[in-house]
Parts: sequence; structure tokens; C-alpha cells
Amino acid sequence: MEAFWQAFLAALQTEFADVADAREVSRILIRLLMAALLGAVLGFERESKGKSAGVRTHMLVSMGAALFVLAPSMAGADAQALSRVIQGIVAGIGFLGAGTILKGNGRDTSHVKGLTTAAGLWMTAAIGTAAGMGREATALVSTVLALLVLASMPLLVEKVEGEHEDKREEEEGRKH
Repeated sequence: MEAFWQAFLAALQTEFADVADAREVSRILIRLLMAALLGAVLGFERESKGKSAGVRTHMLVSMGAALFVLAPSMAGADAQALSRVIQGIVAGIGFLGAGTILKGNGRDTSHVKGLTTAAGLWMTAAIGTAAGMGREATALVSTVLALLVLASMPLLVEKVEGEHEDKREEEEGRKH
């Protein structure tokens, strides 16, 4: 029985040999935690507005994308292989994003809901990919810009629509 446990422990040690030292473990943790944190920030913004994909979804998308590029890169994948991995991430997130999009029914069939959330998931995957590739600054700047878009555009649209409505009311007032 002792031979079994020795063989088991040797196999276990071999399986975890892909992490050479504490520096390597730190690099993995930093990249995955950065991806999770940035995904959480975007997810919180969506969740606070009552949208369908929230903190957990965005964190998992970002960490998943980071891991998809981190693991092959640590295994020595070349640029072409990483390019194919990234293409797979983009396609896969497209399917996930499609699940958040709902087309209106009833009287207003032209109304589509969830496009911004789907685009946010796509952006979150890109941010996670950047973090997983060790481009943390790019991931951070992209997150800040995405937050600016998500925060400022609704205000701008509301202002423009309000001005348009004021003009319409003014024109109707002239007719009467």
C-alpha cells in the first residue's frame, strides 16, 4: 500500500509542476485577480442599473478570458496559437452575449433590449484577455473608458431626447 501512495504523491507532484516557483504563482494570481476585479467593476455598474448580467457574470467572463490566454502562454504557445485562442474567446462571448439580447414583442417589435449588456460582456472578455496576457495597464485603462461610456452616454441621450421633446412641444404649441 505504501508503494501506491508514493506513486500517487509522485503523480500529484508532476501534475502541479507547471508552477515552478512563488514568482510564477504570484504572476498567475495577479493576472487572474486583476481580471476578476475589473470584471467586478463593470458588473457592478450593470447590476446597479438592474441589468441581467451582473457582478458574478462579469467576473467569471473576465477571469475565464484571462485563463484562456494565460494557460497556453505559460505552456509555451506561440503567437499564432494565442491568436486562435483569442478568436475562440471572441466567438464564445458572442454566443453568451446573444443570450442577453431580447427583441420586443407585441406592439413594439422594433425594440431590442440587452445590447449594451452584451457589448459590456464582450468588453469584459477583452479586458480579461488583456489582463491574462500581462497587459494590466491596458486592461485598467479600458475599464475606466468603458465605465465612462456606460455612465455618460445615458445622460447625453436623455439630454438630447429632452431637447428634442421640448422642440416638438413648442412646434405643437404654435399650431394651436
